[in-house]
Amino acid sequence: MKEKSVKSNGKDSRESFNSRWGFILACIGSAVGMGNIWMFSTRVSLYGGGSFLIPYFIFVILIGSTGVIGEMSLGRAARSGPIDAFGMICEQKGKRKIGEALGMIPVLGSLAMAIGYTVVMGWILKYAVGTFTGATLAPESIEDFGGRFGSMASAFGNNLWQIGALIICMAILMFGVGRGIEKANKILMPVFFILFVILGIYVFFQPGAAAGYHYIFRVDKAALLSPKTWIFALGQAFFSLSVAGNGTLIYGSYLSDEEDIPASAGRVAFFDTVAAMLAALVIIPAMATTGAQLNQGGPGLLFIYLPNLIKSMPGSTLIAMIFFVAVLFAGMTSLINLYEAPIATVQEKLHIGRKPACLVIAVIGIVMSLLIQGIVSGWMDVLSIYICPLGAGIAGIMFFWIAGKKYVEVQVNKGRENAFTKLYFPVCKYIYVPICILVLVLGIVLGGIG
Repeated sequence: MKEKSVKSNGKDSRESFNSRWGFILACIGSAVGMGNIWMFSTRVSLYGGGSFLIPYFIFVILIGSTGVIGEMSLGRAARSGPIDAFGMICEQKGKRKIGEALGMIPVLGSLAMAIGYTVVMGWILKYAVGTFTGATLAPESIEDFGGRFGSMASAFGNNLWQIGALIICMAILMFGVGRGIEKANKILMPVFFILFVILGIYVFFQPGAAAGYHYIFRVDKAALLSPKTWIFALGQAFFSLSVAGNGTLIYGSYLSDEEDIPASAGRVAFFDTVAAMLAALVIIPAMATTGAQLNQGGPGLLFIYLPNLIKSMPGSTLIAMIFFVAVLFAGMTSLINLYEAPIATVQEKLHIGRKPACLVIAVIGIVMSLLIQGIVSGWMDVLSIYICPLGAGIAGIMFFWIAGKKYVEVQVNKGRENAFTKLYFPVCKYIYVPICILVLVLGIVLGGIG
């Protein structure tokens, strides 16, 4: 991957990633986020440790080798975002406008998710900086930590930090794909992994940590046979790998035809799983050192329970710094990915440069994220339950049902020395696409599984 721009379908030269690992790290960055940190560990704890990990690994392999490859390949084939990609596929049936209209769903979903994520990143930025000033660990009790978070996570409760997080994100995006997204992920992702390894080693030597490792790797037969364990393992894998018809597809559009997409998708799935396991190997044993069971996920875990726990540990200030800086890096790479799809769409549709497109989306992001601070939890629930699986399902239907077998196999095999397995197309068409629909239905019925 040496070229810096590629041309397709008569389009102007398009930016691309400068290296294979730059692309892979960017995709890993899009996948590694809050779900790996504040949700995965909790679900491992609640659903039987190893009994949860077994179905989770199965679903990661299945989705990583089907949907992730499909979205990357569709993006590369179209050299554009979801709107033009879906339009291109539907044009075969004389229905381009319908395809473009459907492509708006994942684009708007990505923008809406980015807006909600901006609120969360404002919280994280405040806590990360607060580890250096002493503010993050200043509360004296769990109630004080809860009260501090509650005042921050309220309507207009964290305006400046939230705007700051968005400015940092947009500054990176303005530099473009190679000089911005790729370079940022080349720094942020390796540092994230290094910091969590350091935390893991530290926790390993804490008294009582062994109980946490036992908790992670135990296999409870009843939990393994429970449908609930499999349902939430599916939801965790599905959302962790970022299949939603937007971010992975748009990153794929920046790839050259020489890139081996199935191999890249495998690496992304592997390192995303490593990140989730690292988080579990830090958080669950750390909880075990106090004799507490991890049964609280989401923001409460990250901003209330873990800071209260860290404060009681030796070297608490340094540990808090490492932890929240690592979380900040993981969150920022995901935020970059979420904003990229709408930015690229504005560029394509309004025919303007990257910096003006970033400014347009930044204004929308600032205004909307400030307005939703008090309802961000419900905002994100609607998106994860309805829009993300719907976007993934539409992308799957477009590629595997409408484009057809021959087209799919040509696109997936570009850049490969040997043809990818012949089972790929039927597995995607008859297993992966129905899974997307199943995730949507189960999310609606159960109030969310991601």
